[in-house]
Amino acid sequence: MKTILLIALIAVAFTARVQERNLAKISTDLKKSTYGSALLHLVELHSMAGGPVQELIDAIEELINDLEEELEELEFNFQVRTNEHNALVVSLQQDIQDAVIDVNNTQDTLDNLLFPRRQQLQVRIEQIQENQEANRKNYDEAVLVREQEHEDFEFQVAELNDATAAVDDALALLETLTNPSLLQVKRFQNSLKNIEAKIKSRSKMAPMIKALISLASNQNFSDQGIIGQIVDALNEFRNAVVDSINAQTAAEAQAQADHEEYLEQLDDEYAEFQRQINRVNVDLTATNEKIDSMTEFRDQRDADRKQYTAELELENNTYAEETDTYTNLKNEFTRELGISEQALSVVQSADFSNIQV
Repeated sequence: MKTILLIALIAVAFTARVQERNLAKISTDLKKSTYGSALLHLVELHSMAGGPVQELIDAIEELINDLEEELEELEFNFQVRTNEHNALVVSLQQDIQDAVIDVNNTQDTLDNLLFPRRQQLQVRIEQIQENQEANRKNYDEAVLVREQEHEDFEFQVAELNDATAAVDDALALLETLTNPSLLQVKRFQNSLKNIEAKIKSRSKMAPMIKALISLASNQNFSDQGIIGQIVDALNEFRNAVVDSINAQTAAEAQAQADHEEYLEQLDDEYAEFQRQINRVNVDLTATNEKIDSMTEFRDQRDADRKQYTAELELENNTYAEETDTYTNLKNEFTRELGISEQALSVVQSADFSNIQV
């Protein structure tokens, strides 16, 4: 019986020593932090005041509950923020992708459709303008040629009219050659040479007047029969000259009519070219407006992409900072919770009246 009692006393003494050592270690650990030291002060003051132990235990347990609630609220709020962050990141990434697609598609339309279309229209306008220039060149050349032809006609008609007048002079002179003097004969022969000079360029009439000159050169004009033949020949020649004048006048009138018709055709052609240019210009204006519109849209979407990228970078940086804050707070709450639980174990120990801070 004595042996059993001795063993029990030894066990109680050993347990007391262990508890005392554990309490000392916990107290030492608590003193390592400001928060732990504050709790030890609270325990010491409460012990010195002789307050109920249960009251101190309740206060520390309430503090532990507050820390657990704050930690739970911190976890909840951070999870809400994480969900918001993830949703915003997905949304911004989609916005960036959509903007990139819009920029690429718009640029592809510009490069492969609108820019080539504008180039084609500009080339078409240049081609039509070249046709217009050729048209005006033909117009000016036609006017110049017609003026030259008309000048030639007037010269030829004037020459033929002079020849007609010379023939009339010769006929009038023949009427006076009843008993011609040598001087009168000479004057008549000169009159024939004058006719020849007037129509020397008219090859069809030249043989006729040459024949008259040959006939008159060998005559003294005393034979009225010969004079009659010469008169007939001169009248025939005069009629031929008049016919030539009439024919050339008719040809000139036709040439002028043809010329005016040709100029009208050229004017119509030029007007059609201008209508074509106007139509192409309408298409070109619409194409340029479309290019401007799509270029503006492309630039705006590229600006959107840059804005979304900046927002995404800012969101990631902000979330990283908030994550660091959350981690620090969580560690702080966890550490304070552990300290509070250690303090509670001190208060709940068998003896904490000797605690020194």
